[in-house]
Amino acid sequence: MRVATWNINGVRARLETLLAWLSDGAPDVALLQEIKIQDKDFPREEVERLGYRVETHGQKGFNGVAVLSRLPLEDVARGLPGDEADEQARWMEATVMGERSAVRVCALYLPNGNPAPGPKHDYKLAWMERLRGRAEALLASEEPVVLGGDWNVIPEPRDARRPEAWAGDALFLPESRAAFRRVEALGYYDALRLRAGGPVFTFWDYQAGAWERDHGIRIDHHLLSPQAADLLRDAWAEREARGGPKPSDHVPVWVELDA
Repeated sequence: MRVATWNINGVRARLETLLAWLSDGAPDVALLQEIKIQDKDFPREEVERLGYRVETHGQKGFNGVAVLSRLPLEDVARGLPGDEADEQARWMEATVMGERSAVRVCALYLPNGNPAPGPKHDYKLAWMERLRGRAEALLASEEPVVLGGDWNVIPEPRDARRPEAWAGDALFLPESRAAFRRVEALGYYDALRLRAGGPVFTFWDYQAGAWERDHGIRIDHHLLSPQAADLLRDAWAEREARGGPKPSDHVPVWVELDA
């Protein structure tokens, strides 16, 4: 089972890119972030024609996540538990019925948190604590779990080409990184870190020639439960996607599971 996470940065703006990627790359499951569209407006028919079931948790103009799957889906849930007043569309989960194993996948789009300090960073940290609670509850199932998405966290200095440039940014603040480590400390494994031999980046800003100068950062992650980590065959970032036509500023990040 190949699961890819990708912050597409607007499904309307990159529909042709998405359809070509689904056709050529053929992920079994795609976890999308920042679809920036309401559920009723998602280009469902175009994606379904490629053999995918489509589940979305959208929001007009902002945020939004989706799960696209060529495999059967069960128990689809939308919204991160812990705050009924939170209307931002940033989390959904579903069980993918693989040939060898069922896998619980969670598509997440973590708040950016800038400017920090301030209410946006406070919201980010509170959201991460809710995420930690949900991640802990999912572990209790003792089933393979994949937490995939745009985490908006640079875990370590080696995850940025120029870490000093991010020193005051909410993506790299000690509080954000500590919250990420608290999720890992539950027993989750950073899939790309398990497989990458050197620096790997997943995001290059549109500004200041970041792509051309390779001023990238790694903020898109798959965290795997122990049961999912046992199934891990490979993990990689699709770096070449950043140089394609009308690219997102993020690239797809993949895991291959024996499931």
